[in-house]
Amino acid sequence: MSVRVAALGMDKTFGLIGASVLTIFLAAVSAPAQETVHIAPLDVTHGKPFVMVMVNGKGPFRFVIDTGTGGEAFVTSELAEQLGLTAAGQIRLNDPSGKGGQKVPLVVIQSLRVAGVEFTGIKAAVHNLSGGDGYCQGLLGFLLFRDYLLTLDYPRRRMALASGELSPDGGRSVLPFRMPDGIPVVSLSIGATRIDAQLDSGGAGLSLPLQLTSKLKFSSDSADLSNAQSLSTRFLVKGANLATDVRLGSYTFKHPFVEINPAFPLANFGSCPMQSFALTFDQKNALVRFVADRQTLHLSPTPGPVRLVNAPATQPPDGSLVPVG
Repeated sequence: MSVRVAALGMDKTFGLIGASVLTIFLAAVSAPAQETVHIAPLDVTHGKPFVMVMVNGKGPFRFVIDTGTGGEAFVTSELAEQLGLTAAGQIRLNDPSGKGGQKVPLVVIQSLRVAGVEFTGIKAAVHNLSGGDGYCQGLLGFLLFRDYLLTLDYPRRRMALASGELSPDGGRSVLPFRMPDGIPVVSLSIGATRIDAQLDSGGAGLSLPLQLTSKLKFSSDSADLSNAQSLSTRFLVKGANLATDVRLGSYTFKHPFVEINPAFPLANFGSCPMQSFALTFDQKNALVRFVADRQTLHLSPTPGPVRLVNAPATQPPDGSLVPVG
């Protein structure tokens, strides 16, 4: 998901072996041989990366890693109450639609451990997370990892934290990114058109803004995918196959299936297109590396939301959400 988090009264924005396999993985994080690489299992559920986290010495608890959320962490209200987390005021959550936002409590986590690395003095927004992608008690935002190389290795189901840095390679697999609202944004190409796309491990497919799609050619008619909602809006997501390729560095997605989103102004490179890669983020140098076992990739239709048999009745849509599209 793409979420910006702004502290009230401040301008600060917060916004998932053999020896040969291990060798390949260590190379993917670009850490010198003498440096320690901290590794944890990555549970990829419906495309989203989850890890187990210790909070204030208790747990483990299941958190999603969401590079599309600026800031450090979210926790559910149940977890905040269970652990008696110290209140630290309020914070305002926003999304890219620009249609508004909401204030939520802010708490302090004294100690948070993931992959054997301890983070201290973490400020976390209290906000219940969507249950559509599995049970989750919290969220780790992109800025939490600003002092480390963060690798999300989807094919091997591992995350890694390491010191070191990435080096540019002429835009083949290592790409520069910028960080508006604490969320990484890279440039990709759709045919001859260059666009900016958020790298969002909490998102779903390759999502394109509605206003862009009028300039593109499709090989299939658009179809309704799902009703979606963000922090401020509710909208209908459509989908179709592009008649052109999408290029990301040296990698090519052949006529991929894309989502058409009427609410957000930027493209979103979500969890489904990330599945082929081990991604390594270097926030200090604003570089991200993509490693896949092939150069030409395919992107199928985004899986629909999971629906439980005999599930409790859902709540009606929040009347405060602005309908878009």
